[in-house]
Amino acid sequence: MRSTWVAPGYSMALVVQACAFAPTWTADNGNGTFTNPLFYDEFSDPDLIRVGEDYYLTGTTMHAMPGLPVLHSRDLVNWRLLGYACERLDLGPEYRLAEGKEAYGQGIWAPCLRYHDGTWHIFANVNRHGTQHFTAKNPAGPWTRTPMKRSLHDLSVLFDDDGRVYAVWGYQEIRIAQLNADLTDVVPGTERTLIEKAAGMGEGVHFYKFDGRYFITSAWWDGRMRLVCARADRLEGPWEVNRDISIDEDFGLAEGNRLWKTAGPPFDVQPGNPASRGRLSLHQGGFVVTPCGEWWGFAMTDANSVGRLTCLSPVTWRDGWPYFGLPGNLRRTPRTWLKPNTGHEAPPSAPYSRDDDFAGPQLANVWQWNHVPDDTQRSLAERPGFLRLHAQAAPDFWRARNTLTQRAVGPQSSATTVLDASGLRDGDVAGLALLNLPYAWIGVRRDGGAFVLEKFDQRTGKTSRVPLSGGRVWLRVRCDFLKEVATFSYSLDGTAFAPLGTESVLVFQLKTFQGVRFALFAFNDSGSSAGGKADFDSFTVDEPRPRGLMRPIPFGRTIRITAHGTDLALGVKDGVPAVVSLSEGRASRPDEPRVDSGSSGTTRPTSAPAAELLVEDIGRGRVALRTGDGRALTVVDGRVTLAAEVRDAAAFQWIETLNGDLILLSLATNRYVRFDPASGAILADGAGPDPSRADGVCLDWQLSPP
Repeated sequence: MRSTWVAPGYSMALVVQACAFAPTWTADNGNGTFTNPLFYDEFSDPDLIRVGEDYYLTGTTMHAMPGLPVLHSRDLVNWRLLGYACERLDLGPEYRLAEGKEAYGQGIWAPCLRYHDGTWHIFANVNRHGTQHFTAKNPAGPWTRTPMKRSLHDLSVLFDDDGRVYAVWGYQEIRIAQLNADLTDVVPGTERTLIEKAAGMGEGVHFYKFDGRYFITSAWWDGRMRLVCARADRLEGPWEVNRDISIDEDFGLAEGNRLWKTAGPPFDVQPGNPASRGRLSLHQGGFVVTPCGEWWGFAMTDANSVGRLTCLSPVTWRDGWPYFGLPGNLRRTPRTWLKPNTGHEAPPSAPYSRDDDFAGPQLANVWQWNHVPDDTQRSLAERPGFLRLHAQAAPDFWRARNTLTQRAVGPQSSATTVLDASGLRDGDVAGLALLNLPYAWIGVRRDGGAFVLEKFDQRTGKTSRVPLSGGRVWLRVRCDFLKEVATFSYSLDGTAFAPLGTESVLVFQLKTFQGVRFALFAFNDSGSSAGGKADFDSFTVDEPRPRGLMRPIPFGRTIRITAHGTDLALGVKDGVPAVVSLSEGRASRPDEPRVDSGSSGTTRPTSAPAAELLVEDIGRGRVALRTGDGRALTVVDGRVTLAAEVRDAAAFQWIETLNGDLILLSLATNRYVRFDPASGAILADGAGPDPSRADGVCLDWQLSPP
C-alpha cells in the first residue's frame, strides 16, 4: 500500500483504508510521460500558479459544497488535495434548496488563485452576490471569506511590480481597475475599458506579467472554441490580440449529447455530432513556468457528459507569443507527452479517495454536498460505520436536501453502494443517482409498509419497479462516457447483479453546468415532514481503464495498422511504405502518377497485404516500427520511408485519442502519421486527430496472426 498524505480535517484511518480499493485515474504513466487529462473527472475553469518549487491549483465548483478545492503538486502531473477554501456558501434560501428555490449552476465561478507577500488569495465571482475574496496564510486553510463591493465577471488579479493591484474582467470587452488596499473595491476613477469588444477577446481571463510585458488570455467561441491571448508593453496599451494560441485540440473527441433547453420534462436531447470540429477544444487557461525555465500551459476541454477536464500542454514561444504545442505543430497539444522538468519526481498518484466505507469521523475528501447541507439531518456517528441520511420532505430528487455527490470518472466508471433501507418510513425513497439534467436514479421506496425497488429516468419519465423482500440491497450504476449511456442494477448478495429498467442517456447541459455526478440521496415525497432514515454501508468506484492507454503498447509484438474504420492499411510496395487496400483497388507509391478511378480523380489502392510491423520499445512511451526485413519506418521531409537504423526520425510517441484510437506522433516533425489514400502516401504531416475519426490520423491496430 502506498503512503498517502492527508489534508487537515480528514481521517488518516479513512484514507489509508481507501487506498486498498480499486485504482483511480492517474495522468502519470510511470515512464516519464503523462496523458491528458490531469483528472478524468470534472475540474473546470482551472487556475494554476507556482510558488517557489510548488504548484497550486483551484477551479469552479458552483453550487457544490464544500467548494474551491486547493490542490498541491511538485511535478504538475500528480496532485494532492489540501482542502477546500469555502466550506459552505450560504447566501440565501436558494443555496439551501429552501423555499422552493435552488442555485444549480450558480455559486462559485472561474476563480483566480494568487499568492502575494505571505498571503494566499482566491477571487471568485458569485452571480447576483458579488465577488468573494478568500484569504489564508496556509493553502491548506483555514480560509477567510470577505465579500467585495463589486461583481467582476470571470476576473483575474495581478499584483504588479510597483505595489499596485489590478483586476481585469469581462466578456469580449475587457475591463480593468486598480483595487484598493484591502482588496474589497476598485479605486474610484481607475475603471476603464482595456480591450475593446471587437478585438476578439472572450471571457475567463488570466492576467500575467512576463519580463516586463503584460499578457491576458481568454476563452473565445466563434463556432470553434479557442484560447486567445493579448499582449502589451504597458497597461495603457496598445494591446495586440492573437486569436488562436490554441485551437481545435479536442484529442479527437466529437461533440456528444446536448440539452440546450433545460426546461422540462419533456426534454429535447440533441444527439452528438461526429462531424463537428472545434466544439470541445481546449480553452479557459493560462501559463506556468518551472524553475528550470520550461513553459507549460493549462486549459480545459469540454468532454461531453463527464464534464470539463483540465489538461496540460507544452508551450512554444514564437514571435513573442506563447503558443500551446510543439515546434512545427503550434496550437495543438499532444495528449501524451514528457512530464514537465520541475526538478522533482513524484510517483503516480491521485488527489482524491473516491471509495468510502463511512467508518471514519469524516467523509472521504472527494465528497461534496448538492447545495448547503443540513447538518442536523446527516450523521456518521448515529450508526458507526454507516452514513445516515434522514429523509426530508421534497417533491423529487432534484429538490432533495443532503444529497451527497462526487464527480463521475471517465472514460468508464461504475459506482456501487450498499443501502440498509430498513429505517425508511412510508413515502421515503433512498438510493444511488446520477445527478444531471435529466437525472436518473435507482433506490428503495417504502410504501404501505412494503419495500419496492425502483429505477426512475427523468428524461423518459418512466419508472421500473420490482418488489424487495428486505431492506438491505446493493445498488450499482455503470457509466460509459464515450457512448454516453448508463445502466442501473441491483443485487441482494453483492455478487449477482440484475439490471433494472432500460439504459439512461447521458448528456451535458447548461443548467447545473457540471458533468454527471454520482449521488447518494434520501427524501420523502409523500408530503410528510417526518421521514425515516437511510443507512449507507459503503460506496466504491470501479474504473476499468484508470491509466493513459485503453490498450497497452504491444512492445515486442508484431502488429498491422489500418486507418480507423476502413480497410486501408499501412503496407510496403517497391520498398516504400504505402496505403494499401485489404480488399480492392491498387497499391500506389507517393511518386507514382495517380490513376483516375472515376469522376473523383482519386486512386483506390489495389488489394495488398498489410505490413507486419514489430513494435520496438525505445523508452518513454516511444516506439520504433520495423518491417520484416528489419528496417524502421522513418520520416524524411514529412514522408514516411524506411531506413536500416533507428534514429530520431524513426521515433514515434505512441498516443491514443480519447476514443482509444491510435495516433503516432513523429518526433521528427511533431506531427502525426497520416494515411493519404489519394496519393497513396504515408505522411507525417497531420496536425492532430479530427473528431470525425476519418482523417487518416486516427488508426486501428491489431496483433498479427502468430
